[in-house]
Amino acid sequence: MCGIVGLVDFNISSNDILKKNVNLMQSAIFHRGPDSSGSWCDIEDHVGLGHQRLSILDLSNAGHQPMKSSSSRYVIVYNGEIYNHLEIRKNLEKLSHPSISWNGHSDTETLLAAFEYFGIEETLKKTHGMFAMAVWDTKEKVLTLARDRMGEKPLYYGNLGHGFVFSSELKSMRSLPNFENKINPIAIEKYFQYNYIPAPLSIYQDIFKLEPGTFIQYSFKSARAKELLKKEYWSFSALYNKCSKNQFHDLNKACKSLEVELDKAIKSQFISDVPIGVFLSGGIDSSLITSIANKNFQRIKTFTVGFDNKEYDESYFAEEVAKHLNTDHTKLIVTEQDVLEIINQLPKMYDEPFSDSSQLPTYFVCKAAREQVTVALSGDGADELFGGYNRYIVSAEIWKKFSWLPKPIRQICGWSILKVPIQILDSLFNKLIFKNKVRKISVIGSKIHKIGLGLLHADNLLDFCKEFTFSWREAPTVKKSNVINPMESDFDLQSDLEPISQMMAIDSLTYLPDDILCKVDRAAMASSLETRAPFLDHKVIEAALKIPSELKIQQGIGKIPLRKILAKYLPTQLIDRPKAGFAIPIGEWLRGPLKEWAEELLDPRTLNAQGFLDVDIIQNIWEEHLSGKKDFTSKLWAVLMFQSWLKENE
Repeated sequence: MCGIVGLVDFNISSNDILKKNVNLMQSAIFHRGPDSSGSWCDIEDHVGLGHQRLSILDLSNAGHQPMKSSSSRYVIVYNGEIYNHLEIRKNLEKLSHPSISWNGHSDTETLLAAFEYFGIEETLKKTHGMFAMAVWDTKEKVLTLARDRMGEKPLYYGNLGHGFVFSSELKSMRSLPNFENKINPIAIEKYFQYNYIPAPLSIYQDIFKLEPGTFIQYSFKSARAKELLKKEYWSFSALYNKCSKNQFHDLNKACKSLEVELDKAIKSQFISDVPIGVFLSGGIDSSLITSIANKNFQRIKTFTVGFDNKEYDESYFAEEVAKHLNTDHTKLIVTEQDVLEIINQLPKMYDEPFSDSSQLPTYFVCKAAREQVTVALSGDGADELFGGYNRYIVSAEIWKKFSWLPKPIRQICGWSILKVPIQILDSLFNKLIFKNKVRKISVIGSKIHKIGLGLLHADNLLDFCKEFTFSWREAPTVKKSNVINPMESDFDLQSDLEPISQMMAIDSLTYLPDDILCKVDRAAMASSLETRAPFLDHKVIEAALKIPSELKIQQGIGKIPLRKILAKYLPTQLIDRPKAGFAIPIGEWLRGPLKEWAEELLDPRTLNAQGFLDVDIIQNIWEEHLSGKKDFTSKLWAVLMFQSWLKENE
């Protein structure tokens, strides 16, 4: 796990200036790789590459980057891990004549040797791993940027003045003296709809996120002769369509195939020259990763985070799982004061507007893990692949009840739901349905309002399910655009397939890389921790996509295959419990300890001067939230994270 930067700038004619700019970019992401740093510059081609290293494999200087291939044709800076690199090495040793001589045992060296023999595209297809990389071809004068299949590692790129620039995080680009890219108003609108900025957009014009499973190649023959090639080397959509035609219809066979691939993935991802552990929330996903890892390696380290507010603390579930499996378990209790102290660091940590409030507990569990390990495995990806989100189940059940009604009648039902205040729905459902639960579901009213919006706007089940993904259905921006966003695209998915399966696939292509994986990467890197996600191994994904949704979701319960496998390791009482998420009482704090912080950011004079947001809309929801008449936590958190980011980067 590292950080990479680089630029090609034909206006720079001094090697010292080129190296200075590369070093500025590196310094901005020191946290991604505090163990060592390196740069490589060639003023003749106006190319500079930089690397910040977090040492995981081959801790010696033989793993230092930037690294050249044996022929010196390729120079690489690379962030990530190739889990099957030893297998690739063995294949190279069999195929190459004369036999390869290795300087060390890093996966970086393996990649370079594979580029020499197979070429870059074919090498990418052979890898099992997570990565973002940049490779300069000194012979052809071509820069290749590539990102892993599911987007675990970030990579930004784009135009900067008279040059081309790339980096793991935007703050590297902002550190350059000629950075003048304006904020992209389309990106702002999409951010408010989803709480994140969807790829390929970034918050800045002319700066983009490289999509997962994709590589781009820039040919720089001269300042005027630039050519761009963009190509997928792997496609989730294509795999989805292929697997949908060849699915399992027997749950036992499906589980057996899945368990084999998951076991392989976890074993391969436990390879490390530094201490390694597992995040354990006590939920299905992390408990299964922990169970299989503990079976293979025994007495592994596990980490969870709890809260001093008992209504939101679920760390006891993780403790019960850890006790049953006999792991070396660590629990960090987070207080209100801990959150208050970290909240002003979020804009710098996340680098562009990002407002998934679970970013806070994610940061704290990463911080706790880093005190003992350098690598941690997570359960990310399971919800999207196995039907874990409640919205899949709820949307199907509710749409079935209302779909037979004429649309005008559905709209009246939706309008009627929206007329009931959120806090009344919260109170009613918690008293009638959740009265015996330790933890109340404080966002139930907001979810019911999304049902109302779905009935008001949707024409089919897929559209109804999409309504649950919106933060703001209409962004509170001064300017509106008509640009199609990722959630409105079918991503070349077969339209005749079951709607919930399509929604899971769309989430895998959008919400997973741009929200979940972004959240984990930035939170982990803030503590210089590497995270790995076994569910995102592409062989595990293939096994998951061969399982139809009717085997994943049964009788209102999701992740059936995972539950069935987990039953081999844990008793029923540790498996069968409601999904609660990673929530904290942000809404309550905005009326209390965070009120002063929020009011400063929401000052009408500041909003007017900035000119991005509709002041009247923002003030109305703030006042209604403060009064307790309505709960606008999600909307306000999105606004506050945007305003915090502007304050940090204005």
